[in-house]
Amino acid sequence: MLCVGLVGVTGHVVQVEADLAPGLPAVVISGLPDSALHEARDRVRAAIVNSGQRWPNRRITLNLLPATLPKFGSAFDLAIAAAVLGGSGELPLVALDGVAILGELGLDGTVRPVRGVLPMVAAAARAGIERVIVPVDNAAEAAVIPGLRVRAVDTLHRLVTYVRDGTPLAAPPPADPPAAPGGPDLAEVAGQGVGRRAVEVAAAGGHHLALLGPPGAGKTMLAERMPSILPELDDEAALEVTALHSIAGLLPPGGRLLRRPPFQAPHHSATVPALVGGGSGLARPGAVSLAHRGVLFLDEAPEFSKGALEALRQPLEAGRVQLARSHGGTEYPARSQLVLAANPCPCARPAGDASCECTPLVRRRYLGRLSGPLLDRIDVQVTLLPVRAAELMDAAVAPESSATVAARVAAARRAAAERWAGSGRRLNAEIPGPQLRQPPWRLPAADTRELRGRLDAGSLSARGFDRVIRMAWTIADLDGRARPDGEDVREAIQLRTGERV
Repeated sequence: MLCVGLVGVTGHVVQVEADLAPGLPAVVISGLPDSALHEARDRVRAAIVNSGQRWPNRRITLNLLPATLPKFGSAFDLAIAAAVLGGSGELPLVALDGVAILGELGLDGTVRPVRGVLPMVAAAARAGIERVIVPVDNAAEAAVIPGLRVRAVDTLHRLVTYVRDGTPLAAPPPADPPAAPGGPDLAEVAGQGVGRRAVEVAAAGGHHLALLGPPGAGKTMLAERMPSILPELDDEAALEVTALHSIAGLLPPGGRLLRRPPFQAPHHSATVPALVGGGSGLARPGAVSLAHRGVLFLDEAPEFSKGALEALRQPLEAGRVQLARSHGGTEYPARSQLVLAANPCPCARPAGDASCECTPLVRRRYLGRLSGPLLDRIDVQVTLLPVRAAELMDAAVAPESSATVAARVAAARRAAAERWAGSGRRLNAEIPGPQLRQPPWRLPAADTRELRGRLDAGSLSARGFDRVIRMAWTIADLDGRARPDGEDVREAIQLRTGERV
């Protein structure tokens, strides 16, 4: 029997062997099974008996190949049951040759859905398997992968009658139509021209963003509306995002790819495993991976634990999370845009500095929870001022909608993708610094004089230097220019430092 096991987001085809020998009745499972898979012997035995089949009272040895690959979860139950019935002579297995079988068994013989079906069937397709049998509740998800013949079962008895009598199995239901765009609109944000510009630049170039300011300034509103100005995911990105949500068990029903960039906003009490991934056995993706190709928003960022914030530094730089466990390592993609929002001090008076009662030392300690190395990885750092009554009540000038800004962002991203097509990268934020400092992409010395001065004075790190250059390219893309000029560099410095240049 064929099945598929997952290690991270990578699927591996697993062959399930069953040997029935004389001796005391027992079931032995080999091939590095985890606890859930060890317990499959009890689930499978009860499911076979309660489905009206005979359980062989012999010594049963189940082997999962390759034996060196760790096996996790209950998705092997249905394949194990078929292997046992085939080995006992109860079931002719010719109809299941070359078929990958996935599913968890209940004690009454029902086939229950499992997590991670999408990356599993994708791995089966890459291995040349053309037919898969999955639980009914996973059928629409599995049908997303082209070139596969997907069939669904709801009980073990249904699978047995299919093999014995040729009773056809159910085809997957048609996928739901794409969801209509919705959600918060940028037009709802009053004023905050600097904040709106920062969000637009961050979205266009894939840059990380930090929004500082008093309560009510619009930090959370701006962050929550960033996904509305991001382009839809292409096929490759949509498969990656959908697979991650499938593994986490968060895939919505309907059997369609997730085309909208994801948005994750964990509470400030989130632990390190909740942010970057973890758990016993097969480590599951955390918020930074579930926000892959989308936005990870940390509201009230200084309230997060220091360990949780510092754990984000490596994923932000590498675009992936590597989790080491005693059973082996797991890697998840984590190319998400980080958006931080923070009040300037613990008292967080709505009027800002005018009514703040915090001492300078208290303010420094509060924002000091955001370490320098973490902030150095955030390209855009802006401070928002309180919204004035004139901006809040003036209805004469309507703010730009998300659709209007999204059109500029999409055009800027297309320009960047065409420019960097030869490098295999699509966003300005992904381009290595050395590439931007060498011809033909190196900017004239006159345009970078102020930037080089800040680097020499120590007010800007080498990493910050490269990030300002990347933002300058993004600003030029938004404005429709082929190359950035001195004004673009100065605006990028302002967005990086919050200082007027």
